[in-house]
Amino acid sequence: MTAASTGGSAGGGGGTGRGSAPLIELSGYGFQYRAQSAPTLHDIDLSVHRGEKIAIVGASGSGKSTLVNVLNGLIPHHHRGTSTGTVRVLGRDPAAVPLVETAAVVGTVLQDTGSQFVALTVGEDIAFSLENQQVDPSEMPARIARAAQLAGIEDRLMDSPQDLSGGQKQRVAIAGVLVDDVEVLLLDEPLANLDPATGRAAVELLDTLHRDHGATIVLVEHRLEDVLHRDVDRIVLMADGRIVLDAPPDQVLASGALEEHGIRPPLHVTALAYAGAPVTASQRPSRSADVALTAQQITAVQDWVAAAPVAGEAPADGEALAPGAVRSDASGTAARTALDLDAVSCDLPVGPDRRRTVLEGISAAVRPGEMLGVLGSNGAGKSTLARVIAGFEEITGGRLRIGGVDAAGWSLAEHGERVGFVLQDPGQMLSRPQVSDEIALGLRARGVDEVEIARRTATVLEICGLSPFRSWPLAALSHGQRKRVTIAAVLALEPEVLILDEPTAGQDFAHYTEFMDFLRGLHATGTTVVLITHDMHLAVEYTDRVLVLSEGRLLADDDPARVLTDPALTARADLVVTGLYDLARRCGISDPHTLVRRFVAADRERRGARR
Repeated sequence: MTAASTGGSAGGGGGTGRGSAPLIELSGYGFQYRAQSAPTLHDIDLSVHRGEKIAIVGASGSGKSTLVNVLNGLIPHHHRGTSTGTVRVLGRDPAAVPLVETAAVVGTVLQDTGSQFVALTVGEDIAFSLENQQVDPSEMPARIARAAQLAGIEDRLMDSPQDLSGGQKQRVAIAGVLVDDVEVLLLDEPLANLDPATGRAAVELLDTLHRDHGATIVLVEHRLEDVLHRDVDRIVLMADGRIVLDAPPDQVLASGALEEHGIRPPLHVTALAYAGAPVTASQRPSRSADVALTAQQITAVQDWVAAAPVAGEAPADGEALAPGAVRSDASGTAARTALDLDAVSCDLPVGPDRRRTVLEGISAAVRPGEMLGVLGSNGAGKSTLARVIAGFEEITGGRLRIGGVDAAGWSLAEHGERVGFVLQDPGQMLSRPQVSDEIALGLRARGVDEVEIARRTATVLEICGLSPFRSWPLAALSHGQRKRVTIAAVLALEPEVLILDEPTAGQDFAHYTEFMDFLRGLHATGTTVVLITHDMHLAVEYTDRVLVLSEGRLLADDDPARVLTDPALTARADLVVTGLYDLARRCGISDPHTLVRRFVAADRERRGARR
């Protein structure tokens, strides 16, 4: 990395080298993959100067991933096709030089950092690129130490990368790029699999590299509010393979272009618009704590919250049931719980003779038909809790009841008859060539007759909006459609409880909303849904109640709006309060969760109107 110039920065970052030739320059660039019938990129004009920090945003299919592959040279060396216009990286056409030369200039960190690890220890992994380049071994230790220090991972050089947390893996991947002293650090969805606090820490690390060490950073990310936790110079908005806006962040946020192209602005920006008091670029709206609110805007927000319809007594959606409790339904009949955890603990092996407590004394009850969120940082125990409920891990203390029945001693198959578990990556669950075959697979394994298989297949295809695709090959479906196939295959087994692990990770706002509205409709049919997530927006807008875990213990069981406007609780759980909390505080609203509830109601109303 080279020291940043003293040029001005629109976002207040480390400065840009605008007076010099750009490090990367695309002019009238277009690209069409060999297997596609139409171009993916059209007439792209983009310059990246030394010392800039740029965020690239856009809905799925907008061309972001293809643009990343152009910037790092994978197009044309790995992905073949036809290009038009020009692209230059440090003045050279990537097509005319070996890929390794471009990689020495533009270092790429992928969304799935685990796929970049090739060695047994962190230090060896950082050294991998140097070994490939046959760097003198005497030079390696100093370069490895410097890269590790820059990435804040210098104390883990002897550890296995696979033993690290998500945030630590991210730092190792960054160090593996920095060791080459690259000119440009290119990150593709780096926050997708990180909890909020770890994501903020990653943003702060990038800001330090940019501000203090002159790194030029290009960041492709859906989580714009987290990205704007620290300044960026420009936001590049893409749609349909084109750049539709390239401007300083405050200008982009005030333009309305993000919403128009399916990107969620920071929540405080949206809330002000709902209150009839939209921001202007001059108010510097990038961060909720810094936006220069006017007296009129403060009054508008106060009036908007005060004018919320008075809700009647909510049934019991946001109220916790005591473990083992029974609640009567409207007819006075005792309603059993769907899930009942009573002081559940789980120890997992971490070596030949060692075990570690991953869950300790978890007590909670889930009603039939409830939508429950489980929140917490990476490593808090969320996925282990899901695996315990699904029967993949045994409890070592306490009691688990499913449908009112003690699950002690159940086989994995018996758990599977009551609980469906949908993994984050649909590729880990799909194995048949066609949609209908995938749905029938589990039913045939259970010995269900073909007439019943046909009936259940037709039913779940209709519920999941997949009827037109019943004979399609899975390879022809989008990521969101494949995700629905995994849910349909599980629903066909008629579980009482459906657990989804990080259902929206890496999805843009438009697809995120479509998928969650689909789940809400499924939930309305009476299915009990448990969402394992670190997405606080999802928790606030879609769940009835949340469990908050930290280090395997239950910190809270409450209304998500109340949990996520509690700074002390969110800090303990490595979560972060949303911009709605800051907005409420700055507008003098004493109970911030009332603003959150008002926002959620308005957001649902807007989505319903758009449909």
